[in-house]
Amino acid sequence: MLPPLNGLRVLAVEQYGAGPFGTQHLADLGAEVIKIENRKLGGDYARALGPYFVEGAAEGQGSLFFQSINRNKKSLTLDLGKPQAQEVLHRLAAEADAVANNLRGDVPEKLGLTYAALKNANKKIVCTHCSGYGREGPRKTWPGYDFLMQAEAGYFHLSGEPGTPPTRMGLSIVDFMAGSYLAMGLLAGVIGARTSGVGRDVDINLFDTALYSLSYLSAWALNSDYDPKRVARSAHASLAPCQLYKTKDGWIFVMCNKEHFWPLLCKKIGREELIDDARFISFRERLKNRDELTVVLDEVFQQATTQEWLDKLQGDIPVAPVKTPREALEDPKLRASGKIDKLHINAQSTYEMLATPILAGQKIASTPCPPIGADSVDILSDAGYSAEEIAKMKVAETI
Repeated sequence: MLPPLNGLRVLAVEQYGAGPFGTQHLADLGAEVIKIENRKLGGDYARALGPYFVEGAAEGQGSLFFQSINRNKKSLTLDLGKPQAQEVLHRLAAEADAVANNLRGDVPEKLGLTYAALKNANKKIVCTHCSGYGREGPRKTWPGYDFLMQAEAGYFHLSGEPGTPPTRMGLSIVDFMAGSYLAMGLLAGVIGARTSGVGRDVDINLFDTALYSLSYLSAWALNSDYDPKRVARSAHASLAPCQLYKTKDGWIFVMCNKEHFWPLLCKKIGREELIDDARFISFRERLKNRDELTVVLDEVFQQATTQEWLDKLQGDIPVAPVKTPREALEDPKLRASGKIDKLHINAQSTYEMLATPILAGQKIASTPCPPIGADSVDILSDAGYSAEEIAKMKVAETI
């Protein structure tokens, strides 16, 4: 069985976070992703980003940050600011399905990465853009990054305990969401182009992604007097019990997000009288009396360790331990399940990465992103350039 995106060709003018994360989804599923980098600028600047590197790897290839979002790709060097490079881009676009970039909003037009610039080379090309604030409007020239979006879209206001300073989410979650939207938008555009014969521009930006992901909170706020605020113990905005509770040796997260879980929980913890307690008889009442409920359940859960409660409740009640990232990654079940890949840069340089969570039949053997420009000659030769022409491009620093 061939991977689902076998035969899809994507030219990616990308760097750092959101763009590479999104096109890695495509590469993991079998697409040919050609990463276009400018050699004079050192390529994707994440190639040099530390502080952790694969021991023994060549310079520009060993950054674990870089490799975590660029596996299974090829690397082509091309200085898109030069006229000859634009000719190369058009020739490559003629045989590609899509061009993806995550550049500042005003840059794709300058570098000829829009549908208007490339449609004469390929009427079906899909040009997917992932910028900070979009390609139109007064902020299109602004640099934009994940943490800024979290601050402005309200994530800082929602994260952490009440009464503490505004707190960002611990992950670059807006980058990851926007990158995933980039991949989805690109695929939607390609499907549309294969049906209609006409490509298009597809736009994603970090700020809109951050706002859109407020989801039901935004619907409540737009249509009522609801004002989203932090809730103690990482509790749900409207469901109870759905929060952290103290155990004898730590914490446990309990999530009774359906009404039938409440009486089952009461039975499991030996407090059946709480089922018909007027304070806790429904979601509405439990939410109204959440502070009282926290005191009651803390008292119960502190009678045993987290693991003892997990043994008693898991599989029947939605519960989870609270782990550090390292503890989650060192869980023996993770390795046994095949969810960790080992990649080899060379015989002496290996590293591990989490495998793609998208299961689509045949698993693809993962490969590291190669050194900058490692695939340039092969890609250009396949596009019809002679060895002499490629040599001249090198001298002219086009590639």
